[in-house]
Amino acid sequence: MQTIEIMVEEHANIRRMLKVVRSLCYKIMTLEEFDIEDIPKIIDFVRTYADKHHHGKEEDILFKTMNEKIERLRKAGAITGMYIEHDLGRLYMQDLEMAVKAYSEGSDEARLDIIANAIGYANLLDRHIEKENTAMYKFAEKMLDEESKSFIEEESRKLEQEASDKGLQQKYIDLLETLEDKYL
Repeated sequence: MQTIEIMVEEHANIRRMLKVVRSLCYKIMTLEEFDIEDIPKIIDFVRTYADKHHHGKEEDILFKTMNEKIERLRKAGAITGMYIEHDLGRLYMQDLEMAVKAYSEGSDEARLDIIANAIGYANLLDRHIEKENTAMYKFAEKMLDEESKSFIEEESRKLEQEASDKGLQQKYIDLLETLEDKYL
């Protein structure tokens, strides 16, 4: 499925950003120079590229269809687990945003909260991506009927085209490359 191929590619980009996050956190921990203004850029990448764009396709199209069509997965709670992990990631981003605000307002102790939430998110997402790439996506390809696959392909294609027309993917790939150059 082309949709799955695109999502795996998006996962690779998200994992690249997770490496940036880890490197930035190391700089914060070791009291090296870092730019606090880069963290809101990372949060924007996560919220827009990883969550709204990527997770939106998963939640609203792929997982919804899988939940409707694959009773065994629905009963096992596998898809619900993916939704819960997405929500936990959103909570990490919310708490990271509050920590950046506290740091910007003069709380040096907020470094701990920046590191804790950023690394917590990075670890969660890395494991989450592995489960999706090696299990959930494989289930979709093997267990969904052709009609469901066609629906997923068409709906995802529409969303990809809308995002592309707005320059969304390129904007966030450019941001990713800029931050990689700075921190890796």
